[in-house]
Amino acid sequence: MLDLNETIAAHGTAILRYCHGILCNYHDAQDAVQLTFIKAHRAGFARGDIPLAAWLYRIAYNTCIDILRKRRRFFSLFTKFEGSYEIEDNYINEDLAAALRCLSARDRALVFNRVIDGMSYEELSDIYKASPAALRKRYERARRVLAARLEGSGL
Repeated sequence: MLDLNETIAAHGTAILRYCHGILCNYHDAQDAVQLTFIKAHRAGFARGDIPLAAWLYRIAYNTCIDILRKRRRFFSLFTKFEGSYEIEDNYINEDLAAALRCLSARDRALVFNRVIDGMSYEELSDIYKASPAALRKRYERARRVLAARLEGSGL
């Protein structure tokens, strides 16, 4: 069984970048990373059918989606009483954050895995439970959407 500290040291920074890319909020991303490692540790890091990193990314993705759902429910109630709410985009350029928000959480996650983490489509197929060809197509579509949104912003 792997040591929690060693696993966090090896994968913590990459998982944090990944979660931050999905959530567009640094503090929520930190919470998601903590929950990811807690869930993995409770399971005993016992996932033999896929590599540890892919399994951690899958847990992180599901955790981020849960946080987004909770955020949406909370802020739908919050906006009824307080008006509008602006999502905090710590550490991401404002134009880039706006462009990323045009993508679904799943597509944002895929873009971060390809661009930031440099993962192959074969590695991504373990995380997203989809064929490499389907992921390649989804990434190309997401990249075109981002390029179109960023074209006028000067990035």
